[in-house]
Amino acid sequence: MFRRFQSTLSTVQNQALADAYLSHKNAEGVVKTHYINGRFENIYLPREQLPNLSQLLDEAVNYAFQVLENKNKKPLKVGFWFNEMQAGHSTSAHTHEEDDELLSGVYYISVPKESGDLVLGDVSKREKRIYITPKEGEFIFFSPKLLHAVEENKSSELRLSIGMNFGVLL
Repeated sequence: MFRRFQSTLSTVQNQALADAYLSHKNAEGVVKTHYINGRFENIYLPREQLPNLSQLLDEAVNYAFQVLENKNKKPLKVGFWFNEMQAGHSTSAHTHEEDDELLSGVYYISVPKESGDLVLGDVSKREKRIYITPKEGEFIFFSPKLLHAVEENKSSELRLSIGMNFGVLL
């Protein structure tokens, strides 16, 4: 149902990525979508403003190849966005099957204690859910058709992640 991988990025590289996000998140040209419960769930920053992002996305594509068992070695494209969760924020239940996605994933930049588990599966039926407590520097991959949500951030600190969708490059 899901796969986990630990990134090769260091804590210092993650901090540089977080700092770049925080300094550019309100810049001109940044796109914000999915305004739900008083916040934008998706924040799209240009790649060139983010140090270490190319390395991170290359690593993500390599793991996506493994998960998809991409025997044809067809090139994969990756779309990405940031998910910033301040204290009290959660992410509503949703899927990613609106386009041509083959795989969805998330990378965790900062994950304070009690900042909310990733919930996979039918969020209305407790027995059909899987709770994943993420770790900083970790990738989690799952089907774009799988309903998922993020529990409330009960910490007083920022939880920051990068959502990703993978499809075949045409």
